[in-house]
Amino acid sequence: MTTTLDVESVQAFVAIAEFQSFTRAAKELGTTQAAISVKLKRLEERVGYRLIERTPRLVRLSAQGAAFLQSARDFLSAHDRAIAGLMTVRRRFALGLATYVVGPELPTMLARLNGHDPALTIEIRHESSCDLLAAHDRGELDAAIIRREDDRRDGEVLAPEHFGWFATPGFEIRKGEPLRLASSSPSCGIRNLSVRALDAAGIPWTETFLGCGSFGVADAVSAGLAAAVLSRTLAPRGTIDIGRRFGLPAIPSSEIILLSSLSDRNSRAILKTLAAAFREHRDATPLGSAA
Repeated sequence: MTTTLDVESVQAFVAIAEFQSFTRAAKELGTTQAAISVKLKRLEERVGYRLIERTPRLVRLSAQGAAFLQSARDFLSAHDRAIAGLMTVRRRFALGLATYVVGPELPTMLARLNGHDPALTIEIRHESSCDLLAAHDRGELDAAIIRREDDRRDGEVLAPEHFGWFATPGFEIRKGEPLRLASSSPSCGIRNLSVRALDAAGIPWTETFLGCGSFGVADAVSAGLAAAVLSRTLAPRGTIDIGRRFGLPAIPSSEIILLSSLSDRNSRAILKTLAAAFREHRDATPLGSAA
């Protein structure tokens, strides 16, 4: 039958051998003398030999204990090397960040993740909420911060998300001309939500700018090229909500959620760090203060 060694029992034996004292060994290992005695007894039962000879005035190695001591030290060294190796392995963490959702929070989140685990290799995927949701369900992402889609109820709510029709203060809709829109990918949920609202209200529109993500759209809005539905938190400085001024349809609010199926302790700590960083930055950012 194979004998399996218990790390804590071997640690107790080596400490007793080195200090020649149960009391000092217990102090070194941060435990009690009684616990040290139990661990030594467990080890001796497993190996089938008395390893320590103990009298009221003397603690010393038995012949078998002296023969086992160096092997015990090698065993503990191998254990420590194995643990150290795990600590230095870089872990990949694939994070999806939806367009029109995450903007100025990103540096704060990345810094917080790096502070939590410097060995973490962070891979960012920046797409629409719909595309990231599908990627998460295919197992391609460890986590995703997205706008809640349809009736899906899973995910941790990070913040409410409110929208408006943003443009520069001098933006005009000339009589007889359609509303000039800046949009991103046709798969973008916000883009589709806004054009459906315009169609339902009978307001003509045309896309005069097609960008890649919320930042391209925000640049076009800031330049006065077009208007766009943007999160009130991500709306660029110098723009205003023109919805009431031009009678544009209201866009319903949504929620920003953190989606992940990871459940191990390390992953839960990463997700907790990520959520806290997002909330803290969002709470400290006034509406319409995006760069």
